[in-house]
Formats: sequence, structure tokens, C-alpha cells
Amino acid sequence: MPFNLFKKLRSLAAATCLASVALTPGAVQAGSSDWAGQVTLYGWGASVSGDFRPFPGAPQLSFDRSFSDVLKDSDGAFFMTALARRGELVFFGDLTYSSSSRSGRVPPGIPASGKLTMRSATLAAGKRFQAGPRTTLDLLGGARFWSIDGSVSVPLAGVSVAPEANFTDPIIALRTNTQLSLRWSLLAYVDAGGFGVGSDVTWQAAVTANYKVSDHFYLSGGWRHLFVDYNDNGANFEGSMSGPIIGATYRF
Repeated sequence: MPFNLFKKLRSLAAATCLASVALTPGAVQAGSSDWAGQVTLYGWGASVSGDFRPFPGAPQLSFDRSFSDVLKDSDGAFFMTALARRGELVFFGDLTYSSSSRSGRVPPGIPASGKLTMRSATLAAGKRFQAGPRTTLDLLGGARFWSIDGSVSVPLAGVSVAPEANFTDPIIALRTNTQLSLRWSLLAYVDAGGFGVGSDVTWQAAVTANYKVSDHFYLSGGWRHLFVDYNDNGANFEGSMSGPIIGATYRF
């Protein structure tokens, strides 16, 4: 049925979208009065599991897809994070884009196709504290904006649907960075949001190890998990995404 096709596309984009500010290694010192900035390009190899109802009256669909399954139908994705800091003041922005499509057949063998594009933008600001000689702590607040456009077409059955969703989640976040050695640091990030304003609830957690290649260039790797529960007049998406993350950061 066409809902099964759209379900797969929705889970594909959700897995490769939604990326974390936790991939941006920051300086440990909290007291500098000069502006410092960094830009990170990153990727997330996430698997997806959960339940999805595309619109009121549609059956609820369950899914459990590995990253290799998700990757097969991806048309492309782009993820970038920017962070700026002056003294104790911290700003960040995160942009994600993912497009997925699939052609196939639905029972009893009717040709069908579908496409899904998902975009998100996170903006937040907060204060940095010196939590120890080698550790900083950032307390942050902001919002995550979502734009989701999809389409499913089954020409021979006369079916063509194009569900979309646009919503905003307020978020609060905690981010710590600990310098382990001259070149290695450990970063942990957790946030929570939604609160019934956009989604009912969303939260995520990530940990990365960061290697300083030079004064301006860092490499990062770790793990991230994200959960979201979104409901809107009978349409709902409740799922979790989990998998490894990698990134490259340029600091200036």
C-alpha cells in the first residue's frame, strides 16, 4: 500500500537528518574576550525505529531499518554546524538537508513512487562556565525549526498524496568539553525540547572524541541518539535514531 512506501521514505530522511551540535569541539578556556568561531561539516550513520501515521485515518505503521537500508534510497544530504563565542557568550546554528526517493510496487504489484525532503535549522545561545581546570560547561536555549515535504504517487490506482509538516521545537541544552591531552578532547551533549509546542517531546544525547590535527583543523567521531514524538490532529511520528557520527571542523 502507498502508506508503506511513504513510511520508508520518512524514516530514511529522519535517519540522515537531525544532526547534532555535539560534533563541534570548542576551546576549554571560558574567559577570553575575543571572538572565536568554527564551522563543522559532519555525517550521521543512523538506524531508525518507531511508529508513523502520515495523516488522520491512515493505519499506524511500524518500522525498524538499519543504516544500510536507509542509505539505499538516499538522494543526498548536507549537514553543517557553525559556532561563535566571545567570553562567556556562546551562539550556534545547525543546518540539515536530506532528500530521499523510492520507486517500486505496492500490493498487488502496482507501480508506485515517492519522494521526501526534510530540512531543519537549530538556533541557540547561552553561557559558558569554567567547570574545572580542563572542562567547560555550556548552558543553552533556543529553537529547532522543521520543514518536511513528501509525496506518494500510485498512478494506476489514482492515488496521489503530498503530506507536509512545519513546526518549531523550543529546546534547552547542556554541553561539556574536557581536554584530555594536548590533542585529544571529549565532548558530551544532551538536549530536550518540544514541550507540546511543536512536537510533544524530543531529546537527544551524543558523545564525541575530538582530535586536534592543527590549530585550525579538528576531526571528530562518536555516537548519537535522538528521539522525537510529534502529533498533529491525528497524524503522528514517534521514533528514535541512533548511530555513529563523524565530522571535520575548521576553527578561526
